[in-house]
Amino acid sequence: MNTSQLDDLCTWFDAYVEPFLATDDEGAKNIQLKIEHTRKVCDAMSLLSAGEQLSENESRIASAVALLHDVGRFPQYRRWRTFRDSDSDNHARLAIDVIRRENILERIDPAEQLLIEEAVRFHNQLAMPPRIQSPTRQYINLIRDADKLDIWRIFVELLTQPPEKRASAATLGLPDLPGTATDECIATLSSGAIVHLDTIRCFNDFKLLQISWIYDLTTATSRRILRERGYIPLLATSLPERSDISAAVSKAMSVLSA
Repeated sequence: MNTSQLDDLCTWFDAYVEPFLATDDEGAKNIQLKIEHTRKVCDAMSLLSAGEQLSENESRIASAVALLHDVGRFPQYRRWRTFRDSDSDNHARLAIDVIRRENILERIDPAEQLLIEEAVRFHNQLAMPPRIQSPTRQYINLIRDADKLDIWRIFVELLTQPPEKRASAATLGLPDLPGTATDECIATLSSGAIVHLDTIRCFNDFKLLQISWIYDLTTATSRRILRERGYIPLLATSLPERSDISAAVSKAMSVLSA
């Protein structure tokens, strides 16, 4: 994949997402959130590519994955007015539909097309499919890490905003219940496992889910960036003051310094 091909993808992305902004104020806020998220994931991917010492061509492929990983979010929100896959459709599958319908990878080497599509297809899975082999596995790991790094940024910034100013779809419609968290989510985090989306019942549970993503990071560069940016302590300060939550969060954070 050459630089010109990557530039063409960036140009296509800008043109593709612009019409989705032509909606009501709330919808435009949610669409803009995903546009900005994509750009920040691209930035994070550049840091990961450098930190993990990818070649120039590998870095371009990784950048293409970052650019395209969430293109399914735009038709998803237009049709269902949500970013919650369980209430609509799998946004990774929708992204593949967009990529193929728009035929945007036609000039790229077929083997590299497959790498990009497979990384996009599996970036939102709870766990890596066991059949996936290298080098596809490398790109799936990278996009999963880059995606998480920016979602943490989004939520740390969101917590500084009053509820009425927040992009509504970012919280998946979950009720904000200060002082409340689901015992099952706390127990899962405490066990060193990933909190499942189908077990969360409120906004605090969503924060616990995001903290549990520490256990899913795959690169030393990702862990270093997360530690330097301090997202997890900032998320944790907004959780209920409970000893079981504090212990679970401390256990998770210890992974970053291991």
